[in-house]
Amino acid sequence: MSLPSQFKKENYNNILIYHYVEELISSFVEFADKNLKDDIISTNNLRFLLRIRFADKTTQKDLVNLFKVSNGYTAKILQNFEENKLITRFEDPTNRRQKIVELTPKGMEKTDAILEHIIIWENNHNLNDDEIETLKRLLFKFLSEE
Repeated sequence: MSLPSQFKKENYNNILIYHYVEELISSFVEFADKNLKDDIISTNNLRFLLRIRFADKTTQKDLVNLFKVSNGYTAKILQNFEENKLITRFEDPTNRRQKIVELTPKGMEKTDAILEHIIIWENNHNLNDDEIETLKRLLFKFLSEE
């Protein structure tokens, strides 16, 4: 990954975390565009499928709130996933107005393949196991409300 010119080793501490995150996302999107070409799932929609995979229970409304997108946009993505048999939606027994979204076995297979590529991307950086553990711990701390 080549960094923009303003990223210099001598000024790394003066660069905002926001900019590092932005570069990480850009790096992953570039990697995904090259390695995860798919007729069903665009790079932008991977996050929806992965969030469904790792959520204990999620609804369309949860996804709208999480990703700060419209209900219509989310419904279109979920409809595509459903038509391609990656997800199922069923009535929430505790709130009949909501639909719970879950991966199908085909959706699990698809996310397994995506996760294999994500692991390749994560391991394609010059970090040892201790550095990766430290990075993850610090990111968790940065993002947690504890």
